[in-house]
Order: sequence, then structure tokens, then C-alpha cells
Amino acid sequence: MTAAPVWSVDPRTGKPREQVAVESTAAEVDRAVRAAHASRAALADRAARAALLRAAADLLDEARDPVIEAADAETALGPTRLAGELARTTAQLRAFADVVDDGGYLDVRIDHADADRTPPWPDLRRYKIPLGVVAVYAASNFPLAFSVPGGDTASALAAGCPVVVKAHPDHPATSELCATLLRRAAARAGLPEDVVAVVHGFDAGVTLVAHPTVAAAGFTGSVRGGRALFDAAAARPVPIPFHGELGSLNPVVVTEEAAAERAAQIGAGLAGSMTLGEGQFCTKPGFVLVPQSAAGDQVVTALTNALGNTEPGVMLDHRMRSAFVDGVRERAGLPSVETPLTPGAGGEHTVSAGFLTVPASLLTADGPHDLLLEECFGPVTVVARYASDDDVTEVLGRLPGNLTATVHLSGAEAEGRGRGAALLAALTPLAGRILVDGWPTGVAVAPAQHHGGPYPATTSTSTSVGATAIERWLRPVTYQGTPAALLPPELAEANPLGLPRRVDGRLETPQS
Repeated sequence: MTAAPVWSVDPRTGKPREQVAVESTAAEVDRAVRAAHASRAALADRAARAALLRAAADLLDEARDPVIEAADAETALGPTRLAGELARTTAQLRAFADVVDDGGYLDVRIDHADADRTPPWPDLRRYKIPLGVVAVYAASNFPLAFSVPGGDTASALAAGCPVVVKAHPDHPATSELCATLLRRAAARAGLPEDVVAVVHGFDAGVTLVAHPTVAAAGFTGSVRGGRALFDAAAARPVPIPFHGELGSLNPVVVTEEAAAERAAQIGAGLAGSMTLGEGQFCTKPGFVLVPQSAAGDQVVTALTNALGNTEPGVMLDHRMRSAFVDGVRERAGLPSVETPLTPGAGGEHTVSAGFLTVPASLLTADGPHDLLLEECFGPVTVVARYASDDDVTEVLGRLPGNLTATVHLSGAEAEGRGRGAALLAALTPLAGRILVDGWPTGVAVAPAQHHGGPYPATTSTSTSVGATAIERWLRPVTYQGTPAALLPPELAEANPLGLPRRVDGRLETPQS
């Protein structure tokens, strides 16, 4: 059987641009995984890994124009947005190189033998080692930052894990270009090019997660697709960790006092956040609780005015566009749902932004309106109008897990007067990142960042953004009573690698 072609498609027209590759066969997936596995010994060199990550960032920067051109042609995200995404991508590659150099991620802990304890302690030395080959499933909405050279790849390579990426069908040409650059970076760092490989096709993705040599997987995409892969990872004879980002509603609560203070600012901010990238950010605010009051009306009016000035836009592909149009139509058809500004088809290839409103009281118990509590990918949000604090509490209690949760407070509430603390307490169980008086789109690649949340936002408690994302691809191992000559250098008494470590409970840094 001839392998199916992989086409690059222009989302602005729906027409194929060029054939990029053919879908990977099971044999090709097997070869890629086995070659990646064979590169592990070379990748164990921390200095070489850091050099690889920095070389990858440099080569991506040098190829800035063709990378952005390819990504824009396949996603319609625009050069400005993609330039920012490329900068984020190279920054996180360099950030993980710094993480590797620092060595703190190894979490070295040494407890010397102590015969005076009851019971006595033996000599124990613990650190973290890489899991092995990581399967990465690229995202549709971030062709760079969550794709071939993205955070999953960068953090896995930093941990010492080779990577096989299942390219997203929305941007195969961009994926191939970036893979070439990463493989060239590996060669520049003196590493085998096979530390990074790319495969194409749905069947290849299924084969990849089932491959016995794959040790872990990272995924960004839909609940349906991610859950299928998660279940496959768990059903293997030897289950593997599956770190999936699946879907998020990202609720927002606007208090009565906040609406009274700055309705226009809140409405405009919501409009900007929910339409960023045509509403295709995983952190889009898709559900907003606004008071049923004159102040709440002003928020809705400001949102209507801001969205009214938004031009129709192109989504990532026509399949997503159809799902968005159908999803909006189904939600708008529910009883008591109104559309002050109707979202949906803006043209043959575009969509228009808008929002739906519904009484919050209809969402306090199971019913057909539960559909409004599910993510609708695209430029739409649901504004639930609440009549009392009890409405807010009951609705929040029914929400699924999220990446983010936001509250807009008045000045007095922010100072501790009013319901601010209670609302933060109600939102904290729902999400991995809690915002006050901000908007969730835009995820800083910072050491303290957490991009994750309770299911279905993610399938684990880990983050996919920030320095601690490296922890997903490591496992701890302890050596007990091991002769000094046999210890890994990371655990040697003299600390020849100059690593930060905790010895007998006391933190030691190379400088101390």
C-alpha cells in the first residue's frame, strides 16, 4: 500500500500548497524510536545538551524569516504573532540550557550513614535520571512554541531524553523545517542528529505511543484526542507517563464592585483576550460570570462595542472552523441563551467573534445548558449573568478543571475588604494558575510559571511551561551503601560537578 501524502494547506483558501512528506509507516516510526533510543548515551553529556539547546535557538533565530513565512502560510496566524512566538520558542530553549548548566533539576540529596538514629540510617544518595525516549504530540495553535522546537521538546532534551515528534497536520512544512534546524543543532553540538526525529500521520501517532521503547509522552490538543492517547499509554503492557494538555474553559468572575469601578476596561480587556489568535489560545477566557445589574450591563455593553470593531479572521483550518460554527449554533439554540453579538461564520473562509449570554441560575444544576461549560475553540465566550453570590458559588462548584481561573476585584476587595479572599479560595481548586485583575492569555516562560491544572485541563499535575517542566521526563533513583568508586559523579562526596545539593538536610551550593 502506498503511504498517503502529507500536504501543506493554506487555511485562508482551504487549498493545498505543496506535498511535504508522506505519512510515516509503522516501520519508519520504529526506526525513528530505535535511533533516538541509541542516542541516549551521547545525550547524557550535560554540556553537550546545553550546547544543543543554545545552537537550536541560534539556528532558529538565523532562519527567522523562512520559519515565520512557512508558519504563516500554514496557520494564518500572521507575521507579528509568529515573530513573538518564535522569540518565545528560542527564549525557552536558552532557558532550559541554563537549567541544564545549573544542575539543580537533578535534586541531589545525600544523607550520610548515622548509626545513632533509631532505626539507624544507611548512606543514601538520591538524584534524578532521564526516562528515555519521549513522544511529543505537536499542537495546532502554536506551530513553534508547542510544536517541534517547543517546550515539550526543549524540556525533554534538557532532561537528557531524545524526542520523536508527531507533527501536527496543520503545519507539516513548518515542522519539517524546524526539525532540520534542530537536527543541525545536534550535529553542531557533537550529538547524533537522531536525538530529534519527526513522524507524520494519525496512525504514526498511535503507533508511537504504543512503541515499547517510548518512555513518556507529551501532548497538547483536544480532550477527545488526548484522552484516547492517554488511555493507550495506560493500557500498554508497561504503562508510561502521559502529560497531556486537553482543554480548558478558563473561568472569569467579575464582582459587582469591580464592574461598578471599571466596566469599560473589563469589557474591552475581555474582548481582547477572547479574540487573541482568533480565540484559539488554550487560555482563552471562555466563561465569564458577570453580575445581573446595571454595572454588569455596562460590562456587556463594553464587550459588545469592542467586539463590534473586530474584523473576521481565519482559523487554523477549515475543520476547526466548521466545529466552531456548529458549536456556536448548538449553544445559541439552547433555551434562554441570547447572542448580543452573534459569533459564527464571517465569510467563506473566516469567522466572526461574538458572545452568548445566559442566566447563571440555569447552570447551577445538571441540564442541557451544561454544554455551555465545555470549551468551544474559537472567538466566542459565554457570559453568565448571576443574581447572587450563591449563583457564583454553585456554578463554580460545577466547573471542570482548568488551566487558569481569574477574578476581577474592586480596589477595596483587592485590599482584603469584601469577597476577594473567598473567591480566590473558590477558584484555587479549579485551576493551575489564578489571576487577579488580569487576563489569562499570554503565558510567561518563567521559573515560577505553572501551565497545567486539574483534569481535563491536563492529565497530570505537572507544568508544560517554565523550568519545572523538565521534571516530567525524570525519575528519582537512590543509591544505598554504594562504594565511592561506584557512585555516579553527581553523587560523589567531593561534588566534582559543582552541583547544588542538600546534604544531611542542609542546602549546599557550589559557592558555599
